[in-house]
Amino acid sequence: MLEDWLAEIRAAPSLEALEAIRVRLLGKKGELTQRLKGLGKLPPEARREEGRRLNEAKRALEAAIESRAGELKEEALARRLAAEAQDVTLPGLPFPAGNLHVLTQVLGELVGIFERMGYRAVLGPEAEEEFYNFDALNIPPHHPARDMHDTFWLKPAEGFEARFPRPLLLRTHTSPIQVRYMSTHTPPFKIVAPGKVFRHEATDATHEAMFHQLEGLVVGERITLADLKGALLAMARALYGPQARVNFRPSYFPFVEPGVEFEVWWENPRTGRGQWLELGGAGMVHPEVFRAVDELREEKGLAPLYRGMTGFAFGLGVERIAMLRYQVPDIRAFFQNRLAFLNQFREEV
Repeated sequence: MLEDWLAEIRAAPSLEALEAIRVRLLGKKGELTQRLKGLGKLPPEARREEGRRLNEAKRALEAAIESRAGELKEEALARRLAAEAQDVTLPGLPFPAGNLHVLTQVLGELVGIFERMGYRAVLGPEAEEEFYNFDALNIPPHHPARDMHDTFWLKPAEGFEARFPRPLLLRTHTSPIQVRYMSTHTPPFKIVAPGKVFRHEATDATHEAMFHQLEGLVVGERITLADLKGALLAMARALYGPQARVNFRPSYFPFVEPGVEFEVWWENPRTGRGQWLELGGAGMVHPEVFRAVDELREEKGLAPLYRGMTGFAFGLGVERIAMLRYQVPDIRAFFQNRLAFLNQFREEV
């Protein structure tokens, strides 16, 4: 009888059928349970032997039921996995490839032009100290650039005042990097400093509160305006072709003397005619800037090096170059994050 029951358990096709067998054999009214209950009617010797045999049968049935239940659960899991399987070798959903922003492309091109001429690209903080942004660059307190309407002033968070004893602002130009670099480096050197700058002014088609500049600085002995013009001419020809020319017009900037605005002869693709295009400001580094740098070096325990040195500096707006190159009529389009606009400037891979 036990072998028949075990065979029936091993042949159970499902967990439901197996449970029905368990109830029929081992439930409260099951066949084996009833036999165990009838042991009391037997003589003592027969009861002992029959009880041993029935208990062994019960343990064998319980072990067989547990084993078969495990097999049926594994089979059910295998069928479910097979039914829900996914072919992971199939191609997934395509994601659009990213691309550098058009201003990042133009800025990278400008930095690359000067790196090929031996310049080193350096960066500086966007939250700048008043000393570096104004004082060390020969911009006195009464200068209009310090007006609250032109500059974003910052207040350190509570608890950080001791770390920032000097007034802070969002830098209005990349020129503070000149002073920071000279205060820790020995001339001669050539650097360019790309980055964002900030002005508190009303935005329109040609003005934004945030824009990008590229600053250049060369310091050494016997540097002249001719060296400056040669560097800018090389940049102009790299941007606009071998026919490009550079012109200087006298101008005033507090941190250079003499100061000039430089313009490039540019072939306008809309008209097919050439025209002078103003790109930025430049000039010879002002002696007051060198003096401020030497004083700063002495404060840091470094030897003053810049008395008698010469150098030139220049700065230009990246957005202006991009607007003219791609005929973008409104500077605000660069910062509105419209993919239909930005996708026009995808780089070729």
